[in-house]
Amino acid sequence: MNTAAQTFVNVGERTNVTGSARFRRLIVSGDYATAVDVARQQVQNGAQIIDVNMDEGMLDGVKAMQTFLNLIAAEPDIARVPIMIDSSKWEVIEAGLKCVQGKAVVNSISLKEGEDQFRKRARTCFSYGAAVIVMAFDESGQADTAPRKIEICQRAFKILTEEVGFPAEDIIFDPNIFAVATGIQEHNNYAVDFIEAARAIRETCLGCHISGGLSNVSFSFRGNELVRRAMHSVFLYHAIPAGMDMGIVNAGQLDIYDEIEPKLRELVEDVILNRNENATEALVDYAEQFRGQKRKSAKKDLSWRTLPVEKRLEYALVNGVTEFIVEDTEEARAAADRPLHVIEGPLMDGMNVVGDLFGSGKMFLPQVVKSARVMKAAVAYLDPFMQAEKDELGTVDVSNGKVVMATVKGDVHDIGKNIVGVVLACNGYEIVDMGVMVPCESILAEARKENADIIGLSGLITPSLDEMVYVAREMQRCGMKQPLLIGGATTSPAHTAVKIDPVRSSGPAIHVTDASRAIGVVSSLLSDEERPLFVDTIKARYQRMRDRRAGGPPRPRHPIEVARQHAHKLKAPTPEAPSFIGTKVFEDFDLTVLAKYIDWTPYFITWNLSGRYPKILKDKVVGKAARDLWRDTQAMMQQILDQEWFKPKAVVGFWGASRDEDDIRLDTGDTFFTLRQQVIKNNQRGNFALSDFVAEVDDHVGAFAVTSGPQAEEIAEAFEAEADDYSAIMVKSLADRFAEAMAEYMHERVRKELWGYASDENFDNESLIKEAYTGIRPAPGYPCQPDHTEKGTIFRLLEAGQIGMSLTSSYAMRPAASVSGLYLAHPESAYFVVGRIDRDQVRDYAGRKGMDLRTTERWLGPILNYDPEDAEDESG
Repeated sequence: MNTAAQTFVNVGERTNVTGSARFRRLIVSGDYATAVDVARQQVQNGAQIIDVNMDEGMLDGVKAMQTFLNLIAAEPDIARVPIMIDSSKWEVIEAGLKCVQGKAVVNSISLKEGEDQFRKRARTCFSYGAAVIVMAFDESGQADTAPRKIEICQRAFKILTEEVGFPAEDIIFDPNIFAVATGIQEHNNYAVDFIEAARAIRETCLGCHISGGLSNVSFSFRGNELVRRAMHSVFLYHAIPAGMDMGIVNAGQLDIYDEIEPKLRELVEDVILNRNENATEALVDYAEQFRGQKRKSAKKDLSWRTLPVEKRLEYALVNGVTEFIVEDTEEARAAADRPLHVIEGPLMDGMNVVGDLFGSGKMFLPQVVKSARVMKAAVAYLDPFMQAEKDELGTVDVSNGKVVMATVKGDVHDIGKNIVGVVLACNGYEIVDMGVMVPCESILAEARKENADIIGLSGLITPSLDEMVYVAREMQRCGMKQPLLIGGATTSPAHTAVKIDPVRSSGPAIHVTDASRAIGVVSSLLSDEERPLFVDTIKARYQRMRDRRAGGPPRPRHPIEVARQHAHKLKAPTPEAPSFIGTKVFEDFDLTVLAKYIDWTPYFITWNLSGRYPKILKDKVVGKAARDLWRDTQAMMQQILDQEWFKPKAVVGFWGASRDEDDIRLDTGDTFFTLRQQVIKNNQRGNFALSDFVAEVDDHVGAFAVTSGPQAEEIAEAFEAEADDYSAIMVKSLADRFAEAMAEYMHERVRKELWGYASDENFDNESLIKEAYTGIRPAPGYPCQPDHTEKGTIFRLLEAGQIGMSLTSSYAMRPAASVSGLYLAHPESAYFVVGRIDRDQVRDYAGRKGMDLRTTERWLGPILNYDPEDAEDESG
């Protein structure tokens, strides 16, 4: 549907005596045990909040509410979701509030009886710590048009936040969903009125939520379930992006928008959006053919179950189906002479099909990782049988080859390494994964111990490049001949050719772009026939790269003193002072709120699926794989949100600051050191340094550190223990997305509230992704400031350890799903690329920082416009 759809909160409606005849009968007859089962089914079907209503003439509402709430409080699988206390009788609501453990939602309060009564009831809810649903209802009646809905909700919001002190995030507006297609012309725009009002309320009452009773919109078609379901799905398809993030629905009865019969969907959309005068009549006529029909339950295509077991295993591997893998593997084992023959035969045959499809571009990385999950489940089943056979016969394992893989010392990022490992394992290679932050000595010792055929190194941060060079040198010194594979975000063929390949002659060093290339590279390296030509070709390619690099002098740069003369000169006034000086810690984040700030395009790139979200879902080449991944991602996101898997934290600091040439001096006596562009430009733009965006007197800068928390790594380990690499990679990737979303969310709060220099800013998520706002948040290690060591000052000033963050010896952040950087608020501040710099600036920078020149050159190696060894020879 869209990004917002996955954060939509389903409120289960079936524990409401006014909405469910069955539930009413159970409560009236006193069958509370079965009534509790109804609540359990709602949770199992996806309800994230349970709406409980006991407004029935034959009931003692107070007693019934208390009895039922006390019963479900004793059921852990129900009590894990919040309770919505729903009643038109205030005494019933108060009775419910006294029973609920944890945060409740009151449904509802309104301005119907005037502001004084509204304030009184709001304060009572506030005292219980409950959130409130506020109906768009005032002294003049229910709001039916968009302007009336907006006016009432804005008035209520002002009272709740400014007078009662209600947190905005605990305010849920219900702008009234009314029935459409009733035959009364005045009703035709009711759905549009709700959608437009939702959008305006979310934009003007910042932080609030929007809810509604979904069944109302289709009331005119009661008795025609299929049409009602279509109306609900179409309504949500348009209301959710407008701001509706909650809804009272039957959680088990929502159709997928794209799966609604096309003609029906079009006619329903005409009605919901009031697109033409004849919409109601057209839908009524077309709907008659569906009257009395129930939605067809989706039937799985199990025709493949009639195939021979070898083909069933192939189908399961290609399609990622684990449901029958144990029974099919056992059938194959029973028919084989040895359990190993099942792996070497039908399982590897199936994985060869996967490999062929992957190599030809007909399967994509997420699908391959799911295939690996099936393969691992089959191997896990066979493993006890193979161990018993080995013990009996004294045999040893046989594989296509053994690869030792590690993220190098100082680096904690391993998603890419894990993906490569899974893909190689799918193709019969034995993987020894040493994890993260692995010292060179340990890598080489493990390679000797395991008699490894290949060593693979991974790293994300620029200091990892030097560590990889060190590992290559040590392999040469020790006479180790194994091929060395290099991979990771900061690595490149050029770096491998210029820095790594020349330091060893005992074996090849080869850069691997991504997981899709790993199979071919490893296969060629371990083939006696293919290896000589493959290695010679790579060596020749790297030599050409070195020759091109050495073919002429480095591009000329301004001397640093001249570059400083071209520094950017601020014209606009200095921004106002922040709301506080020093640091503040922020915890207890609502994951549902953070999810709205996620930029999903990098997530698909993590899975080697190229394309911008959401267009990638309709891409002719990768669309099917992207949609399958998106469906699985939404399912995991629902678990993350429901069960609060992550515990994000943030710390933000502001200090008085002033510019001192290329540096930023803080009132604390500390300094943020920055680097300046030395490139000779042919335009009117200056040679930027980050310090250019700070005034020479009376200014401020900020800094931040945010993290999704360590939980993702723990959850991933649990998935890996169950041989579910697909879910392990997914949870780590999502933790990264939440960390980036945290950075976006906190920056917005800084601009609008904590610093407040853009308090009237109003951008949607697309604009935030495009960085349309004022101010920047440059991070050390990125193009504006390529020096990772500046993180040390940020972490020290913020005392980042108080939110569980730390730095490795190479300045990688722990937990891995973390982001840190500076806040610069000046309206002229902009991101830029420092680019390559000359030795005069490096020497000056080292002196300012109090570091020796060689150490500084090591940290700035990727951006040097010269070879430090050549420069040393010249000076010598």
